[in-house]
Amino acid sequence: MKKRVEHGLERFIFSSRWLMAPFYVGLIGALALLLIKFVQELLHIVPNILTLKDTEVILAVLTLVDLSLAGNLLLMVIFAGYENFVSKIDTGDSEDRPEWMGKVDFSGLKLKLVASIVAISGIHLLKTFMNIDQVNKEDLISLVGVHMAFVVSGVLLALMDKLSAQSHHIKGH
Repeated sequence: MKKRVEHGLERFIFSSRWLMAPFYVGLIGALALLLIKFVQELLHIVPNILTLKDTEVILAVLTLVDLSLAGNLLLMVIFAGYENFVSKIDTGDSEDRPEWMGKVDFSGLKLKLVASIVAISGIHLLKTFMNIDQVNKEDLISLVGVHMAFVVSGVLLALMDKLSAQSHHIKGH
């Protein structure tokens, strides 16, 4: 009887992973919202391309790159999160399956997330530098500080993962 209760409880706990599925569906909705903002930005640039200043075009393109990176970040979280925590995604024999799909573990996902956040932060900082005459010194210092915090966090996270991997490798021998 005890074994049946334990087995039932474990099956219930294991099945609870499906509670995460709506989160990933919601993130797909967020990806669609990013697409809407991307198209909105693009439609703003195209008709005005001949009248915009060079710096305005560069800022607009940086905004498009920023939105694209955020979309990539969401896609990585959706794919890797779903595959790591809910269920494997069966794409059949599709040639379009991303090479990294199914190979990114939680540690790899963390590093990819931090790298994306650093890139997005860097683009935001670059956009700020493009408008340096409109930014006060305190805001600029704050933005550089936040960006550096992301960079240092990313380096420390990568270092911790490397040390952890070495520790597991040493214990395995």
